[in-house]
Amino acid sequence: MKDETFYVTTPIYYVNDKAHIGHAYTTILADVLTRFHRMLGASTHFLTGTDEHGQKVEKAAQAAGMTPQEQADSTVVRFQELWKKLEITNDDFIRTTEPRHKLVVQKILQDLYDRGEIYRDEYDGWYCTPCERFFTEKDLQDGCCPECRREVEQIREANYFFRMSRRQDWLVKYIEDHPDFIQPSFRRNETLGFLRKPLNDLCISRPKKRLNWGIELPFDTDFVTYVWFDALVNYISAIGYLADEDQFTRWWPANYHLIGKDILTTHTVYWPTMLHAMGLPMPKTIFAHGWWLLGDSKMSKSIGNVVNPMEMADRYGVDAFRYFVMTEMSLGQDANFSEEAFMRRFNSDLANDLGNLLSRVLKMAHSYCGGVVPEAGAMDGPEEQELLSCVHQAASGMEEALDRMKIDQGVTGVLTAVRAVNRYLEQKQPWTLAKQEDKGPLHTTLYAALESLRVTAGLLQPVMPGKMQAIRLALGLDDGMPTFAELKEWGLLQAGTMLRKVPVLFPRIQKEEPPVILEKAGQVAKKNEGKKASSAAETPLGVITYDEFMKVQLRTACVTAAERVDGTDKLLKLQVDVGGIPRQLVAGIAQQYAPEQLLGKQIVIVANLKPAVIRGIESNGMLLAANDADGLKLITVDGAATSGVPVR
Repeated sequence: MKDETFYVTTPIYYVNDKAHIGHAYTTILADVLTRFHRMLGASTHFLTGTDEHGQKVEKAAQAAGMTPQEQADSTVVRFQELWKKLEITNDDFIRTTEPRHKLVVQKILQDLYDRGEIYRDEYDGWYCTPCERFFTEKDLQDGCCPECRREVEQIREANYFFRMSRRQDWLVKYIEDHPDFIQPSFRRNETLGFLRKPLNDLCISRPKKRLNWGIELPFDTDFVTYVWFDALVNYISAIGYLADEDQFTRWWPANYHLIGKDILTTHTVYWPTMLHAMGLPMPKTIFAHGWWLLGDSKMSKSIGNVVNPMEMADRYGVDAFRYFVMTEMSLGQDANFSEEAFMRRFNSDLANDLGNLLSRVLKMAHSYCGGVVPEAGAMDGPEEQELLSCVHQAASGMEEALDRMKIDQGVTGVLTAVRAVNRYLEQKQPWTLAKQEDKGPLHTTLYAALESLRVTAGLLQPVMPGKMQAIRLALGLDDGMPTFAELKEWGLLQAGTMLRKVPVLFPRIQKEEPPVILEKAGQVAKKNEGKKASSAAETPLGVITYDEFMKVQLRTACVTAAERVDGTDKLLKLQVDVGGIPRQLVAGIAQQYAPEQLLGKQIVIVANLKPAVIRGIESNGMLLAANDADGLKLITVDGAATSGVPVR
């Protein structure tokens, strides 16, 4: 890949309250990307930190009866402890109250002021305190802030302004000429849409008579710096801008600024124009991910519906939590959180597929091979060739997914390989091979399974560092991180290596309806069964709840074989592949589709439907189809998709 260096940043988080799942998600994503790039051999630098100035922090401090600095000092610890808990491997943690940052902000301000890029003027506009931003009359929506929909207040005062408007045409052209600059592409289009309106100059100060908590302007001590102008500078102040030229040149420009979509404008309009005025190159990519939702609502502390990541990690384990957030959200899109979805993915992917594979392979190796890696024979059988192809595809697919910022798809490919190993064992039946005098086939089978575990565990290590390290140790490997080159090479597991026994890595979660963990008024809020029953009674007839819908598992499946069912002109018997697991379906589509038309089609099925016997044939699932005046039409996948992935 690629770059010899990899510099990734998260937003810096406000210290007006504790961390929630949105903060945790962005930081875990940055950590996963960093770990993958280390595996690729890049020198990496991962920056996160806290935003400690501004009106929100000052108000939180006043409410707590402490100074803003005391508020920052007491709250920053919560972030640092959470990152340690979640095994975040950041190289630096910057606080905007640190002298190294404040000095750089003041140097930039003085330089821009001296060059006429900052000027003083009277301002009359609408101010949103939670967003700490001014808006014009036309920006407001129903008289409220267009960003957070809260009330605004009209303010008229003298302030200092950065000449952002003069860079509007340049910014539009830069975005159009650099399609990777803002990702995903629909966020790029969103920013271009914003820039179709005339761009105003940016107010970069606040008078001390209204706000005292901020970095003082070097050219006017009656004012402090607007928090967003201050905060955005962290990305360069932390790596030595105006302080250590060699370090700054090594890391800048950043490969990725990871942000939530709610701060798109500040990062794709304010920040680029500031950098351009400083004469600095642009970051390579500003990537805006979606929101975590509960139902249709964004998680928000103001309405008390945010998930406490510390609570989730304590309850289910750090690795399982990291796995869930990396696989449940497709980068750029919103994702729904529920503990039911968490448990379903945990039990299916981790307990049933990966954890069960490790347990059964180690048990057989200890029973049949004396607890050592056996000597493999030739991997030239059709089953072995199919397995090798799937494992190699998992490794190359993960690297491609990393390039395309499709981490969830890369992980899905690895789980497809894990399921392929389980299928391979069912085909080869080592428990039967163990009864034969010739142990060669048995040893080849178990070696193939163990070597596949080496590769798949290595590919998942950036996502689940602790549990995958346990798999490496069980395989007799060291506790280091493998390289991508090693994971693309077959046969590195040495015969004769002692295997270790490990406890069950992912014990199944047995609770059927656990409480949803919410952070509300500093307490853990749980589902109230009485309220649940009451709300259920009020549900209109024929309407299902979100939780009821989430019980339905829709997955992609590839049709591998199809034939007519004897004695009927409506039914077809289909063989489908669901993430490497074969299934049989009976479907009433024979009048619309000939069997040969279906081969290779990527369809959508209900994967957790109770099996039924139709005309003496067991059907394990149901395919989806639309029925109009012209008859049934299959619901298929647009473009290539891995079989077995969830449909949302």
